[in-house]
This record gives sequence, C-alpha cells and structure tokens, in this order.
Amino acid sequence: MGSETMRAAAIRGFGGPEVIEVLEVPKPTPGPGEVLVRVIAAGVNPPDWYMREGMPGLPREMMGDIDFPLILGTDVSGVVDALGPEVDGFDVGDEVFGMLRFPTTMQAGGYAEYVAAPVSDIARKPAGVSHREAAAAGMSALTAWQFLIDVGHDLGSPFQDAPHRPVPLDGDSRVLVNGAAGGVGHIAMQLAAWKGAHVTAVASGGHEEFLRGLGTDAFIDYTTTDPAEAVRGLDLVMDTVGGSRSASFLPTIKDGGALFWAYLAEFSDEEKRRYDVTTSATQVRANGAQLAQIAELLDDGTIRIHVDSVYSLQEARQAHERAAQGHIRGKLVLDVA
Repeated sequence: MGSETMRAAAIRGFGGPEVIEVLEVPKPTPGPGEVLVRVIAAGVNPPDWYMREGMPGLPREMMGDIDFPLILGTDVSGVVDALGPEVDGFDVGDEVFGMLRFPTTMQAGGYAEYVAAPVSDIARKPAGVSHREAAAAGMSALTAWQFLIDVGHDLGSPFQDAPHRPVPLDGDSRVLVNGAAGGVGHIAMQLAAWKGAHVTAVASGGHEEFLRGLGTDAFIDYTTTDPAEAVRGLDLVMDTVGGSRSASFLPTIKDGGALFWAYLAEFSDEEKRRYDVTTSATQVRANGAQLAQIAELLDDGTIRIHVDSVYSLQEARQAHERAAQGHIRGKLVLDVA
C-alpha cells in the first residue's frame, strides 16, 4: 500500500490560491487506531486558506514543523478502504465522514483521493445524506455544536482564559445568529431552533427565503436595517462574522445574556464594562462522537447542510478563489472521486 500513489491538491510553499496544484503523492498507510478512507468529497474551510497563506499573524515558530508538499483540507466524506491496527467499530466498506486531526495539525490531508483518518474523528455517514453534504458538515457543524450544545472537552482555548460554556436553550430563549447564511451560521440557526429557541437570522436580503426555509422565526437584512437597532432582550447572539461590528450587538442582549463569536471579535474594555453580558468563544476540535449525534439530526432532517458550490479536485485553486469573494451560502465542496 505504501508504495502506491494518489492525486492530492497540495502546496509546495505559502501564498495565494495560485500555489495550489494537483500532485501525485504517496498513498498513506493507516496507523494504529486509524482507517484509510477513499475520499468521495472534501469540505473547504477558512483554516484551509489560512494555512495556504502561511497562517498570517501567527509567529512562524508556533506553526511547528511543516512538511511540503502540504495537502490541504480537514473535512472529508468517503468509504473505509482499509483498517489499521487496533481498530474497532468500523469495517471496510463503511461510509464515513469527519473533521480530521483539527486543530492539532493543519496537515490532515483531506484534499486527496485517500486519507488516513483517526477513528476518534469520524462517524458513519447517514444513508440519506450525500457525500457532498457530509463533507460540508464537519467543521461547520462541530463549531456550531461546540458553541451552542456541548463543548465536549475541557481543553484551554487560545482566545480566552475562562472555559467556554454553552447557554442552555429552550422555548423561552431568544437567539440571534449573525452571518446566518454562512457555513457555521446556517447550522447554528437550525440547532438553536431544534432546542426550541426563537431565532432571528441576520444576513443580506437575498438569503431571506433560504433562511426562512431552514426555520428562522425572524429575518433582518443588514444591508437595509441595523440589527443593533432592530432587536432587544436577546438571551444569546451567535456572531459568525466577528470584527469591530460585534460590539454593536452588546446592547441587544439582556442582562446576564451572552455573545458568542466564532471569528475574532473586537470589544473595548469600556464596552465590556458597560453591559452585563458574557462574551465567549472556543476552539473547535475534532470529535467523532459528536459527529455521530449530528449525523442523527442530519438523518432525520432536523438540520440540513447547504452546499453553495462544487468543484473538482483539479479545481481546488478555483474553490479558494471563490472563497476569497465571500458571500457564500452554506459551504464549498470538492468532488474527489
């Protein structure tokens, strides 16, 4: 097995989308506790292009050893092709999906025809969910789940000293999701609705029909209405956009409420003191057991994954170019097989 080769979308050095090329590389051999997955589809996520760029803003020594060519990608869906030693619970032929090795390494190797996957990071793909949808689920669904439902670990976060604690959600909860049409946002909105919360989705007007179809109770078009002026008394804001606008949501939250930010948010100390609001974030981590729970919700239609655009493995560069344009509804996916 180890002498065979496969196709993979990889980089030989850091840079823009133009550094991505499809190469013939050695086919991996699964180690202890791993399975070899024949990849059918791979998800495209922000950490993929951050890594392609060399993790700008992060000191080089913090990135650890980088082996080039580096195969991008953490999220895959496919079929178990071989078992490594000490593997229980999976068999050759099982359809599986997962977010692999994140954040312990950015060299998980998902943009490839085969990948060695720790069994702790994968779950069985529901039969009624396509490989494209499953590949799109991993990082986005786990991020939404760990922010809103269950962190699933007690490890520290690079973003804050205090541990992240999800807010219990029920029929009395009022939740706003900013960036609700994006990868994390459209799943977070559905999870909050699943818990019974009244959900307000914030996105540009062209996404209203899409988000109402996913079950939002209210919609705000941020291009015509300032969300900070339109709502009050929220229990939770899930901000998937971040940046300087995050602070504008603080007055929309009732005393004792919370603002969770999936991408770096900017708050001044004065703004934090002015409101009795918890601001919190966490680092998403690979978790096959949580993916198995998410798979049940995908299987029964409680949550749906939307795929914005599909590219071939050969078009991985174009997928990254599309990502740079923004305004993506749901997720981008690579067809590998």
